[in-house]
Amino acid sequence: MNLRRTTKTRRATAAVAITTGLVLTVASCGGGDGDDGKSDKGSSSAPSATKGEPGEKQSEAPAEGQPLAETRGDGVTLVIDSAKRDSGGFVTVAGKVTNSSDGLWSGGQWRGDEQELRKNGGSIAGASLVDSKGKKKYLVLRDTSGRCLCTKFEGGVESGQTVDWFAQFPAPPEETTKVSFQVGAMPPAPIEISEGE
Repeated sequence: MNLRRTTKTRRATAAVAITTGLVLTVASCGGGDGDDGKSDKGSSSAPSATKGEPGEKQSEAPAEGQPLAETRGDGVTLVIDSAKRDSGGFVTVAGKVTNSSDGLWSGGQWRGDEQELRKNGGSIAGASLVDSKGKKKYLVLRDTSGRCLCTKFEGGVESGQTVDWFAQFPAPPEETTKVSFQVGAMPPAPIEISEGE
């Protein structure tokens, strides 16, 4: 009896797999608009303004999986992947930093000028969100010991290495969705805040 059930289950699984393969094959053959089916998900460039119908408004939001912003300076490339408003009244900004210099990068120039922030060592504690419309600047949050709620680059970042980072800020008012992320001598990076899950 068990052998009969196992055989039926295997046949059903094989039939589902074959059907799925055929559906995907047919779907990938469709198109006809000159697109070869390759997506440019991995591309970091924004969509061309010439795509779409004349007069059609292009979306300003980045495509799924695309970074919100990228900026270079201080011997590194900083990528911002997300800026999410949390239910607790915070905004968490996260991304990646790649050391594009020839030596070790410690992040010391990003820890900020305040004496209290010096105890954080190499970190992203000196970052801020600037709301130019509301004329406000939001600094990285700290715990009761003065440590930032952010990434600390302990041991530094080796040449060519990429590491993840995050920083938490007080949330701007609900109606404020566009801000600039600033840290160290890096050029300001305009980003859009999204609602957290």
